[in-house]
Amino acid sequence: MRGRFQESSLHDERLDIVVQHLLETKACKVLDLGCGGGELLQRLALQGQFERIVGIDIDEVSLRLARRALGLDLLEDCDRIQVRYGSFEEPDSLLNGFDAATLVETIEHIDPGRLSRVETAVFGGMRPGVIFVTTPNVEYNVLHGMPPGEKRHPDHRFEWSRARFRQWARGVAERNSYRVSFVDIGEFDPQHGSSTQMARFVAMSVSDNN
Repeated sequence: MRGRFQESSLHDERLDIVVQHLLETKACKVLDLGCGGGELLQRLALQGQFERIVGIDIDEVSLRLARRALGLDLLEDCDRIQVRYGSFEEPDSLLNGFDAATLVETIEHIDPGRLSRVETAVFGGMRPGVIFVTTPNVEYNVLHGMPPGEKRHPDHRFEWSRARFRQWARGVAERNSYRVSFVDIGEFDPQHGSSTQMARFVAMSVSDNN
């Protein structure tokens, strides 16, 4: 992590809050889209409520780390937990039918022009019942001691304000028949909000639309 921003404690808090919200949904089958080295997957594996857990990522090194952290065989998955190569920009029928999905600190690594592909693949194709999306709140960067224009990670393609994130999330929800609400993660500042912002999307049923 470059600059003066240190995120270790915030990262732990973020993952714990995502797990807490997933437990509250009563989800049994969970997708972690962009699972990285498997830190969220490890937390999910400790919760008996989750009967099927699948993580995907396009980075082979991260996938090997995740499999090692979870104690998975390099060639075979166990029945309950799978870690596999995959992109959440592409529809995949094998990822349909899940109760919940997470995109934790992932969308900011995608060029904004490709976010529509994520929307089509995840919200339109996979269509889990609940989706949690977290991303940095750029307004809070000044409280991390960061100069204007600096990003929290060199691979971030963008970092959004609260207003911009909510505009995007509400558009995605409206186009794909989801309801969306928002959660602040991290210490809250009255002017700048919290360091991490999370959107909670819940799929609407046919009766919701009538």
